[in-house]
Amino acid sequence: MSRAALLVLADGRFPAGGHAHSGGAEAAVKAGRISGAASLEDFCRGRLHTTGLVSSALAASAALGFDPVALDSAADARTPSPALRGAARRLGRQLMRAARAAWPSGELDALAAGFPKGAHQPVVLGVAARGAGLGPEDAAYCSAYESVSGPATATVRLLSLDPFDATAVLARLAPELDRVAHQAAEAARRVVVEGVDALPARAAPLLEIGAEAHAAWAVRLFAS
Repeated sequence: MSRAALLVLADGRFPAGGHAHSGGAEAAVKAGRISGAASLEDFCRGRLHTTGLVSSALAASAALGFDPVALDSAADARTPSPALRGAARRLGRQLMRAARAAWPSGELDALAAGFPKGAHQPVVLGVAARGAGLGPEDAAYCSAYESVSGPATATVRLLSLDPFDATAVLARLAPELDRVAHQAAEAARRVVVEGVDALPARAAPLLEIGAEAHAAWAVRLFAS
């Protein structure tokens, strides 16, 4: 296993399309729920412990080699918003292109063939991590970090927030990110034995509602 591959996969410059998405931050800024570093931290913490945990467990399960078709259906069931499901599949399609170039594998090829319009991004992430020789904890960490780094980066643009303040938010969340990644990896190990019902299903209704409203905007900086 090359742990350095995790740095490549988690790097914000990896061409996986995440830069075009705010993780719900754009809608939250407009609604007044994010106005500075303190409220950004609250938003990211909530996202980490809800959709972040779910996505991390999906990614970890895929990295363990669990059936990605079943995981994709489970991801659909845990994503009520059509706008968020569409965004997850677009991100999955873009990640698939980058991952197949970086770590060619038969499992990635099979997933791409089975989902020509894109599988859910966390599922692709887990299969990509497996192809890169990484384990479930690595995939969980990568997904958990993405769940908070995306909104933090987007808020720098949306509010002209000081990048140092945004980075400090991520640093303060690091211990919680550790816990979420550990919980996700443990859930993934149960999935191998018990099936997808062992996946967490924590909801974030404001993210879902915000995504549907955001999709109807005529002008926006981010795709989601």
